[in-house]
Amino acid sequence: MLENIIQPNYPKAALGLEQESVTALALQREGRGRFGIKQAATVDLPEHLLTPNFIEQNIKSPAEMIVFLEEAVTNAGLRNRKRWSVSLPSNTARTAILTLESEPASKDELSQVLDWKAENTFGVPAGELRITRRKITSDTVGKSRYFATAVKLSVIDEYETLFEMLGWQAGLILPRAVSEANWLFNKNKTGDSLLISSQPDGFVALIMRGAEPTVVRSVTCTESERDDEIYRLLMFYRDRLGGGDASENFLEKLLVVGKDLAPAKLNEIAAEALGRTLNILQPEDVGLNIPNQALNFDEVAAPAGLAALGWK
Repeated sequence: MLENIIQPNYPKAALGLEQESVTALALQREGRGRFGIKQAATVDLPEHLLTPNFIEQNIKSPAEMIVFLEEAVTNAGLRNRKRWSVSLPSNTARTAILTLESEPASKDELSQVLDWKAENTFGVPAGELRITRRKITSDTVGKSRYFATAVKLSVIDEYETLFEMLGWQAGLILPRAVSEANWLFNKNKTGDSLLISSQPDGFVALIMRGAEPTVVRSVTCTESERDDEIYRLLMFYRDRLGGGDASENFLEKLLVVGKDLAPAKLNEIAAEALGRTLNILQPEDVGLNIPNQALNFDEVAAPAGLAALGWK
């Protein structure tokens, strides 16, 4: 999925930015489709320094943020790196699948329709957004679909200004959940897979079908409402997309990212909604070796997912 959105020659080092921490890492290849963390460090951020938001200012003090970025890369032994991929907090960006009701007659009309769709979906004029779009497989009735991510220009400028001040080149910047979904990318195997990625005000869910997303949901909810929202998502999938176990596209794998999410509980919800349990994926199942027990998959999943693109 991701290599179709962005240009080749990805950096092999990545930063993961979250409200509570910054992670810097580099990977090493350990076999076909398998990677190990070569160098990594996570640094906690003080409260209110980074407040992820799609519309409003994210970084309270750029000078203070630079100090923590430098600390993270220094602790990881990556201070001399200049090229980075960057995973942004999910709340900073928005992701959706845009579906066209009919085929535009020209490229100009297509661009206008997609801009209009993006404005209505993301709630901000297209001219104020950096939008990345990639055509994906049509829906079940043949309507064209596009996988889109959007970041407000004023917000992405905050982050890019930091990188410029540090003399860094950020060749790839993507939202956290899209970065994490790279671990579910699968060109050859059948069966769908689900990513549930927590964020402070809810969660992001992506259902991957082979090499493409087929469902994208960003859900705002309280912790007490989350289980019900995940159940509704799975019921939607079962009724609209899932088929039965005889179908090649039934949901079979679950990747959970977030310290406040309990995989076993999510599997209970899946069993109730789908009538079967899912295979809960561990880091080693998706091809990531985390040798240092001090490192947490919830913190490294997104930047490692981007760094792994350096070998693809």
